[in-house]
Amino acid sequence: MAPLLRALHSGLRSVCLARAVSNSARSRGVAVTELPQRAADKHEHEEVNVFDQNPDYHGFSSDPHVDEWNMRLAFFFGVSLVIVVGGTFIHYLPDHGMRQWARREAERLIKEREAAGLPLLDENYYDPSKIILPSSSDE
Repeated sequence: MAPLLRALHSGLRSVCLARAVSNSARSRGVAVTELPQRAADKHEHEEVNVFDQNPDYHGFSSDPHVDEWNMRLAFFFGVSLVIVVGGTFIHYLPDHGMRQWARREAERLIKEREAAGLPLLDENYYDPSKIILPSSSDE
């Protein structure tokens, strides 16, 4: 597969290194010339497997030292900060929808009504003696 890709790459390079030059407006002739190859194109380098250079390759960089430090930083931020600090943050979030508060308040009211000997549910939600109604002359 690699020799086929090299052959295809060199064939494409030779096609790309041609240019068309117009001679004049009257003759409409076109001359095709070859572009000079650059020095970098003449000396093709074989691809080097990164695992040959660095058997402990982590996928961050081809330089072994930079690769190791990038791996350490990624795992530090990924594990330490995201999981530990994120989990702590989520654990200490306030009560969503105040469900726990509503449960505690209901339990407190039930204990208070049982101690006073009142029924748990009353037919009037509010105490009628505390409701102030407008007078009939205000209507």
